[in-house]
Amino acid sequence: MRTRIAAILTAATLSVAAAPSPTRDDGLVILPGNTPFGAVFSQWTARWWQFALSFPADANPLFDASVSCVVGQSGPVWFLMHDFGSGTPVHRTCSVPEGTALFFPIINVVDINVASQSPAELRAETAPCLDAVTELRLTVDGRSVDVKKSKTRVRSVVFPVTFPDGNVLGVPATTYSPVIDDGYYVMLAPMSVGTHTFAFSGSSTGCPLMGGPFAVDVTYDLTVVPVTLR
Repeated sequence: MRTRIAAILTAATLSVAAAPSPTRDDGLVILPGNTPFGAVFSQWTARWWQFALSFPADANPLFDASVSCVVGQSGPVWFLMHDFGSGTPVHRTCSVPEGTALFFPIINVVDINVASQSPAELRAETAPCLDAVTELRLTVDGRSVDVKKSKTRVRSVVFPVTFPDGNVLGVPATTYSPVIDDGYYVMLAPMSVGTHTFAFSGSSTGCPLMGGPFAVDVTYDLTVVPVTLR
């Protein structure tokens, strides 16, 4: 059961009030070590999984690239998905309101307790998968961004996940805890109104929890839409 969970879950209300401006790296991204929009990255990674796993299997953006990126989003930070670790290139489109930051993993692994395991035991299982990452790449509008391993790795806080009816595991709707995530994450700072393209990829040469290597390769066509206050 635990192996199945790891394999299935691996690989990413509009606020118009002004938000604090976090530190950016090279003007393009916000990196771990900052506290963007009132939370540290280890909290944002937990929220990313809670969001991703809140959808039923037949409308889950982790599995279906056609699911609108608008669905379920709220606040100044929106969560974007990866391609679920298949390594097959995936092309997605997304429209977001101006002033919205975008948070996503380049590559990550989640581990869910279903056998009375402690967070430390779960972390020991995921660590080799991320230690074995050999490629991390991010480009924004054709510009390469430095996302080296030492700058972008995040180990989440311990968190619970509540699965809905018809969830990706096919189990009764319930809450699992503890849950932990390990991965390489970035947050794109709010971008200018108009069209943008960004792409990210990552690969791991080995992951015992996953049964072998895995990779992510995603391109987003992004439209930032102006917001008019009346």
